[in-house]
Amino acid sequence: MNIHEYQAKDLFEKFGVPTPQGQVADTVEAAQAAAAALSAAGQLVVKAQVHAGGRGKGTFKNGFKGGVHLVESPEQAGEIAGQMIGQTLVTHQTGEDGKLVRKVLIAQSVDIEKEYYLAILMDRESRAPVIVASTEGGVNIEDVAEHTPEKILNEKVHPLLGLQAFQIRKLAAKLALGGGQGKSFGKLLSALYKLFINCDCSMVEINPLVVTKDGDVLALDAKFNFDDNALYRHPDIEAMRDPEEEDPREVEASKYDLNYIGLDGSIACLVNGAGLAMATMDIIKHYGGEPANFLDVGGGASKEQVTNAFKIIVGDSNVKAILVNIFGGIMDCNVIAEGIVAASKEVELKLPLVVRLEGNNVAAGKKTLAESGVDLISADDLGDAAQKVVQSIQA
Repeated sequence: MNIHEYQAKDLFEKFGVPTPQGQVADTVEAAQAAAAALSAAGQLVVKAQVHAGGRGKGTFKNGFKGGVHLVESPEQAGEIAGQMIGQTLVTHQTGEDGKLVRKVLIAQSVDIEKEYYLAILMDRESRAPVIVASTEGGVNIEDVAEHTPEKILNEKVHPLLGLQAFQIRKLAAKLALGGGQGKSFGKLLSALYKLFINCDCSMVEINPLVVTKDGDVLALDAKFNFDDNALYRHPDIEAMRDPEEEDPREVEASKYDLNYIGLDGSIACLVNGAGLAMATMDIIKHYGGEPANFLDVGGGASKEQVTNAFKIIVGDSNVKAILVNIFGGIMDCNVIAEGIVAASKEVELKLPLVVRLEGNNVAAGKKTLAESGVDLISADDLGDAAQKVVQSIQA
């Protein structure tokens, strides 16, 4: 789960991570009021609030340039907010469709001396948190990794011992942050790590982390990602979820505990097991097709889950055919078959449907499908299924 920048600032303040003051606004009037409340601090910045990077270089579909603007007065803040709120912002991360801006953040602007990159994330290889830092902040870290990888620092943190003082000093030295700046960086990093662990984050990224001309070290912008499986422990964070920023298909799938990720292809997949789902998408591409989604119904899906999965699939106008690939270990193939039959009849399925069943109670499942009257194509194995579903579109 992702959150907006203004919500990230709330978490920073809660855990003592220093960041410029800011207020969120969803109308021109609210933006002016927020700017008036903060204007004593000097110059302000207006930031479009969407779940995407590259906002500053983005373009609104109304022709307005940039999702981040410096302003000198509350009136100017309101004027800029009026150009953003209710408009669609297109950045290199949103794709051509862009994202609708519903809110803006009015925040203090700071006089920047130097920009850095700082992130904490879970490293799958070491199965531990890792701190990633660089002197090259304010730019895409991917570009730094590609062209100057030596400028990226990595510091693994023992999951039981936690972040140690010597590691903080080590990173500060490598970033050339000494004296008071080094101490400020240490306090910020300690607070950030506490936030990361206590809130079950999978990633916290600050880009840029800045040193001001007054010598302060501040988190200027932030991106968060949380472990969805741990959200039950954090109802306050779960309440920050903004479904409007998510793929509506994925929002609907989450209501039924379905693991769904929308893609751009034309062949929808319904599979049990993440690994099998990945293999299914791979083999569809191998035979010349493009998957429309990743959809894992899990090892113990019910008839109702399968039915709702079908509804989500057929609701995607890009889908031209459906491939169901089930290997029944824990899963009962007949439960899947009953779900396929119920869903096909309920949505009056007109799309080509290829079904491959194997494993637990497969004979009963195939019998249910054969006697259902549903127009479908049976497949003997995964390769056969992939070829048939690709051919069904080409026919």
